[in-house]
Amino acid sequence: MRPRSRIGLLALATVAALALTAAAILDRSTGRSASPAASSGASGSSGFDGAALPTAAPARDFTLTDPSGRTVSLSRYRGQVTVLAFLYTTCGPTCVLIAQQIRGALDELAHPVPVLFVSVDPGADTPTRISGFLAQVSLSGRALYLTGSQAALRPIWRAYGIVAPTAGRAAFERSAGVLLLDRSGRERVIFQLEQLTPEGLAHDIGKLG
Repeated sequence: MRPRSRIGLLALATVAALALTAAAILDRSTGRSASPAASSGASGSSGFDGAALPTAAPARDFTLTDPSGRTVSLSRYRGQVTVLAFLYTTCGPTCVLIAQQIRGALDELAHPVPVLFVSVDPGADTPTRISGFLAQVSLSGRALYLTGSQAALRPIWRAYGIVAPTAGRAAFERSAGVLLLDRSGRERVIFQLEQLTPEGLAHDIGKLG
């Protein structure tokens, strides 16, 4: 290989490596949740079992409807630790697992806290399916399942870093998790799927309370 060609290939490899490094840094800086390794480190220093969110930003408010047509705003729960998750009733094991882990946490708490589920598939999440899903995971009367039009929901998904299932089940699952809001309505802790346990959720809800 000629020296000039070798130098050219080396320069291309260097540029590619720098691009990959920049992309990784950008992904970490703009993502809502930390990687599992970073999360475990953050948990040890923060005292939370989930990943503590360092900015503690105010949660994006929204107003949606429950299956009966009643309007519900997130801001109405200011003053209470609130559990927020994004689901859809035809999601299968992932959404059932999220809901069951939350139910397990509620069972451990001395006092209930608000639990809000926000639909990521409003076309599939009919009142009948919502009722059946909540009954399946034993959260009837213990959690609110909120939905709305695609136009109303899209900016909410975007604000909370949720990928709709139209992008693929795997993409949705990577974005799914459980978010804990403190009494001031700030995003404080996020549980990714691999971190999610009833005991961990109950612990962090109690710590925020």
